[in-house]
Amino acid sequence: MVLAGGVGSRFWPVSTPARPKQLLPLAGERPLLAQTVDRVRPMVPLERIRILTGRSLAAPTLAALPELSPDNLWLEPRARGTAPVLAWAAAEMLRLDPGAVMISLHADHVIEPAARFRQLLADVAALSARTGRLFTLGIPPTRPETGYGYIREGAAIPTPGAELHACQVERFIEKPDRATAERYLAEGGYLWNSGIFIWPAALLLQQLRLHTPEIAPLLPLLDERRVDEFFQRAPSLTIDVGLLERSDRVAVARANFDWDDVGAWDAVARTRAADAGGNVAIGDATLVDSTGCIAWAEDGAVVVFGGQDLVVVRANGITLVAPRERTAELKRLLEQLPERLRHPGPRPDG
Repeated sequence: MVLAGGVGSRFWPVSTPARPKQLLPLAGERPLLAQTVDRVRPMVPLERIRILTGRSLAAPTLAALPELSPDNLWLEPRARGTAPVLAWAAAEMLRLDPGAVMISLHADHVIEPAARFRQLLADVAALSARTGRLFTLGIPPTRPETGYGYIREGAAIPTPGAELHACQVERFIEKPDRATAERYLAEGGYLWNSGIFIWPAALLLQQLRLHTPEIAPLLPLLDERRVDEFFQRAPSLTIDVGLLERSDRVAVARANFDWDDVGAWDAVARTRAADAGGNVAIGDATLVDSTGCIAWAEDGAVVVFGGQDLVVVRANGITLVAPRERTAELKRLLEQLPERLRHPGPRPDG
């Protein structure tokens, strides 16, 4: 399962409703979603990969990934958060394979090396099925990041025959302030919550029935394939809040790969090659006497002269110039802009 909804407003003005973040080549020549599919295809046949997205994104998704067919898309009637959509996906999976194990990925992650990632997924899938636990992958922190949720590792889980480090989850922690993040990094025993999940589909539904009263009464609608009604009645709810923070069957496996969630323009400097001055240029962009800048040019040339730690973007008839350190605040910026600027480019329906 690849979660591929949303627009990714922190990549404005390139990201649009018709061409959201996951369909952009932010970490290479292929869109992020295509890289996600490429990453798992050696272990999961294409016919067992499903893209969970909105109906308005079906055509753009198929256009960006011509190797997919409409059967690879499961289109949620309306956005309701990860708890309802993963419940629906689990119910659909069980119709195809009563013993299915779900791997839930995000379309906007960058992961290297892919082979190590696939091996960890395979090992954790086997451990999840054997122990009856809901697993998330935790990323060892490399900096005092305040934009991620954290996981406190609990008691170790034996992993015979597999080279992985697994623990019970002691607790989930909301995004910390800088001082707390620095303490977590110094103390150890804390992981970033990647949002990558592995569990038997049947186990997920069983745990939702036990611990998620917001959704549990609606699950019979999925058994009856009344999907539109399910999404109409389901609340907006994340799987983390609705289930993982409540269940005693949640565990975490420590990642052994490099990971980035490409959350804002600043992340492009971590996922693209930089020049000697630490600049990243995409498209018809030229940087002179500049350091630490990101320049993206889609509809015309961009020239940055004497810039320092700037993001300069030209796309959809709009030019954005911002300090790199403030690009995570673009949602706040968009709230102050007129509609014609907030949503540039064509709409998903053409």
